[in-house]
Amino acid sequence: MTNISLNLLAAVPATPVWSINVALIMITANVFALVVARYGIKVKGVGPSLPVALPGLFSGFGLPELLAVTSFGHVLGAGLILGLAQAGLL
Repeated sequence: MTNISLNLLAAVPATPVWSINVALIMITANVFALVVARYGIKVKGVGPSLPVALPGLFSGFGLPELLAVTSFGHVLGAGLILGLAQAGLL
């Protein structure tokens, strides 16, 4: 391995420590993903339904939709948290 590749391996971004700000960003990202999915998913309820009754915002969502939306929200939130931490805003 060359010096350049060793330097690239050593360039690890600083990850923020958990705080209320990190939690609020993750919650906001998941709510945003839920709102986008609420109006973006055209065919809802295909597949297994959720085992419990949920509020009206989740009406029509099955298990696949809920897993997809929360997965997207967590990816979006992780990107926001890492990006804001790297920019020094978090």
